[in-house]
Amino acid sequence: MGHLEKIFHRKPIYFRGSFHALCILVFIVLCFNNWSYKKVDRVSLGSNFTGLKITDPTDCSGLNQHKGFENECEYLKANPQCKAGGFFYYLDFFYCDCQKFAPLAYIALVIWLATLFYLLGNTSADYFCCCLEKLSNVLRLPPTVAGVTLLPLGNGAPDVFASIAAFVGTDNADVGLNSISGGAVFITCVVVGTISLCVADLGVTIDKKCFKRDVYTFMFAVLALAVILFIGEVNVGGAIAFVSIYVVYATYVAASEFLRKKEEYAPLLPLANTSEDRLLVSETDGVPHLVKSSKVPHWMWGAHVAMYSEVFNHGLEDNPKTPWGWTDEETQSEDSCSWFSCSKLLTWLEFPLMLPRRLTIPIIDEERWSKFYAVASVTFAPLLLAFLWNRVYNGGQLGEDLIYIGSAVVGCFLGLGAFVSTKIDHPPQKMLLPWVLGGFFMSIIWFYMVANELVALLVSLGLIFQVNSAILALTVLAWGNSMGDLMSNVALAMNGADGVQIAISGCYAGPMFNTLIGLGVSMLIGSWSKRPNSYVIARDSGLLCNLGFIIIGLVWALVALPRNQMRPSKLLGMGLIGIYLVFLCLRIGTAVVVGSLNESN
Repeated sequence: MGHLEKIFHRKPIYFRGSFHALCILVFIVLCFNNWSYKKVDRVSLGSNFTGLKITDPTDCSGLNQHKGFENECEYLKANPQCKAGGFFYYLDFFYCDCQKFAPLAYIALVIWLATLFYLLGNTSADYFCCCLEKLSNVLRLPPTVAGVTLLPLGNGAPDVFASIAAFVGTDNADVGLNSISGGAVFITCVVVGTISLCVADLGVTIDKKCFKRDVYTFMFAVLALAVILFIGEVNVGGAIAFVSIYVVYATYVAASEFLRKKEEYAPLLPLANTSEDRLLVSETDGVPHLVKSSKVPHWMWGAHVAMYSEVFNHGLEDNPKTPWGWTDEETQSEDSCSWFSCSKLLTWLEFPLMLPRRLTIPIIDEERWSKFYAVASVTFAPLLLAFLWNRVYNGGQLGEDLIYIGSAVVGCFLGLGAFVSTKIDHPPQKMLLPWVLGGFFMSIIWFYMVANELVALLVSLGLIFQVNSAILALTVLAWGNSMGDLMSNVALAMNGADGVQIAISGCYAGPMFNTLIGLGVSMLIGSWSKRPNSYVIARDSGLLCNLGFIIIGLVWALVALPRNQMRPSKLLGMGLIGIYLVFLCLRIGTAVVVGSLNESN
């Protein structure tokens, strides 16, 4: 292997190590700022503390002008409502601590933004998907049922929980709606368009019935969402009806598979050299399922977020070709000493970001089993819940102390039970459901914490750059959460015809799940909190524009694919990417014009 090839193969390792080092450095700086912020006497800060609630950016609309104050820092001291929620004080860090070092502050916040995206994707890939896989096995779900329920949840978790955090944390849902709808436009246009351009010369044929079923269902979901946005409010019944669209779709897919289970199936994607474990698909229904094995392949649970995974290669013995084009073994064979040093350093750099989650999320995966972490996770998880509870609900010092003491007692009791009932050399073989549900629940807690912090940072960046946070959600948040879809689906499509079928299907099924379940559950939580009144959604023509471009992209695919005998073409790809560029220019241009008009007034 030549010198350039060595560098190419080592680049992911060096990049990850450098990235983790920068993440840790910024985290330490923000923690120090948070500590110093508490030490300084802020005017009436205690009585206005918002806990985990994300403040509406309009509460701090006068920050940039800071009329009557010498600078933005003085304005922040006098207006504690400018705190955008979350655990760190980004505006104080930017305007007060880094007042004379703005470029460094920009760099630190961008690195922290990338860190939060990484933590969101990594929590999904290495923790949440593992729990979903075990839950599917414990409940003995048929692969088809798992494929339309738990599997999309694992791959769409970052989008879903970012949307929920936005709805729960704010009185308007612009951030969540723009994130989901912006991500849907990106995936159905840019990702599908990129796949089409990459495979245009292969002559691959897409299953027509499966394609039309997914696209028409997605189109119906978008139209239903447009009706809700046009009305401007949604109640509990309306939110349930919106979620039920996906329930009907999943039920139809599962029922169709059950009725056709005796038909002859053709291989979709070979996963092994043996005939005992293959992923097969119905030619008429297009839903992946296993014939002789009852388990969905390990790699599929985190396919869209595998780029964030630190343990992605675990369980991939039957799939020697990794999606990203490099393998750890290739690098190790060239220079084992250098590889050992790099991997050891990388492990230490990953440790600070990994440790808090391993100490609070129970994991019973065979490859990652550790009795120490298992006992520690059930011991410290109640303390984390107590910490979050006390941040949200102010029950006084005595109430907080009692909650901490009670959670510590519960944690010690659970830890003792885990220590007695588990072995060092392998995970528990009985009573798996409590372990799996515990990991599932604590993964959700971490999702909400990270997603809440991500939304809080976007709100703060919107104030710093004087950009509507909805535009940042439409671009930065949507792009960040869609990078896994772009890389995994394009890489999967390059593996051949079978991979193209899965990739194209995922480009429509994924955004549909995020829209119906992510936004549906978000609206359900929001409307439930406002009952008996309806949850009011601010009328925003930009959101309707998002949905309009989703429809345009779907219609273009419905026209271009059948005209080319269901074969992805360059015409399809260029058209979809062109649609997205027009959409992006229109939304950003409109935001700039509106911002200029507001400033002139």
